[in-house]
Amino acid sequence: MNRYNPNIHHRRSIRLKGYDYAQAGLYFITICCQGRGNPTWLPFGNIENGKMILNDAGKMVEKWYNELENKFPDIRCHEMVVMPNHFHCIIENIGTTVWADLRVCPIADNVNTDNVNTNPIEGEHVGSPLHRVVQWFKTMTTNEYIRGVKTLGWQPFNGKLWQRNYYEHIIRNEQSYHNISKYIINNPVKWEEDKFYNK
Repeated sequence: MNRYNPNIHHRRSIRLKGYDYAQAGLYFITICCQGRGNPTWLPFGNIENGKMILNDAGKMVEKWYNELENKFPDIRCHEMVVMPNHFHCIIENIGTTVWADLRVCPIADNVNTDNVNTNPIEGEHVGSPLHRVVQWFKTMTTNEYIRGVKTLGWQPFNGKLWQRNYYEHIIRNEQSYHNISKYIINNPVKWEEDKFYNK
């Protein structure tokens, strides 16, 4: 039986070989808080009657998502939702075509999250526009959250606000886009069924 050895570090990338992440395409992104396994760590608000009630920190995250288009002229922001301990969005890298290459990432389009590529992005990917966008978003939200902890009494965190990795799924066609958009919109309603729900 293979057992985990903490002294051996295997860092692998699940980015698709040969896929140009600078080309036009849409990406379903999930970013999780570092302490999302802690049931008391809900930094961005709460779900009440199937609706996400953002606190000031959650509104701050929403604000920085809406700033992405100002920072990155080739980026378009689509559906998004700030959840109590994670964040979902669809980011588009605009170009000559709308949909990503159909030969890439051949997985199911129905958005049961079991069928979505939820392997974390690991390591550094120099030259990836998507990576830079996510990193900038994490940096800006983390910096403002730290200011909120110091001056506004926001809930403090240990280590980092966000997990180092993020989750990425290439949206390959229009039906997939609509399914994922619906999943994002309905995420608060299905919070207690969510795998990110702190039980």
